Amino acid sequence: MKWSELSIHTTNEAIESISNILHEAGASGVVIEDSDDLTKDREDVFGEIYSLDPEDFPTEGVILKAYLPVNSFLGEAVEGIKLAINNLAEFNINVGRNVVTISEVNEEDWATSWKKYYHPVKISKRFTIVPTWETYHPVSSDELIIELDPGMAFGTGTHPTTVMSLQALEKHVERGNTVIDVGTGSGVLAIGAALLEAGSVRALDLDEIAVKAAGLNVKLNKVQDRVNVFHGNLLEAIDDPADVVVANILAEIIMSFTDDAYQAVKPGGIYITSGIIAQKKNDVKQALEASGFAIEDIMMMEDWVTIISKKPL
Repeated sequence: MKWSELSIHTTNEAIESISNILHEAGASGVVIEDSDDLTKDREDVFGEIYSLDPEDFPTEGVILKAYLPVNSFLGEAVEGIKLAINNLAEFNINVGRNVVTISEVNEEDWATSWKKYYHPVKISKRFTIVPTWETYHPVSSDELIIELDPGMAFGTGTHPTTVMSLQALEKHVERGNTVIDVGTGSGVLAIGAALLEAGSVRALDLDEIAVKAAGLNVKLNKVQDRVNVFHGNLLEAIDDPADVVVANILAEIIMSFTDDAYQAVKPGGIYITSGIIAQKKNDVKQALEASGFAIEDIMMMEDWVTIISKKPL
């Protein structure tokens, strides 16, 4: 199938309005190429390298891209989009250059073109996330490489909540430990625990698609001998407690099963909770303490929080 790539050179001010116009015209998503991204300050706590190609961005303003199927209605749709954008001036919205260009894209090219934006990222002292199609050579003898395929719909493993969870695992998982990963998603945390030489890892998720994706990633990283991925709702399928339990899920869900989590952690063991938006930090902290956990550490990255707690001996 062929698609038409509609490219609109405009301003930051008009992004929301034009995006809405494109969605109403049938575009399922909008790509934003913002010239400001080239000069944006980024934290590099662990020496991350951000490599952006200036050729992918406009010299000024913003380029919005949307994709529409090539069919008999395409011409009419494009004209409707142009008219709607021109009408934004009536609402005092500055559309800038308002240059609209159209090009044809093959579906197979469109399906893989996003890969150019994903590269190896060092996210902690030892962990580096590497997309499966990239060739990467470790820069140190103790570096741990996690290979992921972001195309499997569970992200690149570089979201702040995942990064902090891996950093916490790196600090607390010891050789031979037993680990439980609640809501495993891509399986990245379970894989990380196995690479840290955990003796066994139980990774569970309520989503069957996540279970399948995690299983494939576990095999990709050659840790299937220590990681068991299975379908389960939170900790309902868990009988034996573990040395370390990690849950990178929503704050509301974390607070709903803190008593069960307490039972799932061995005395003296560690419970890592992530996926917590900053505003929910105190609520989660209080819920953990109410169940008997002692707060060991609180990590923050951007607007996200990870809480490391310990079950008393």
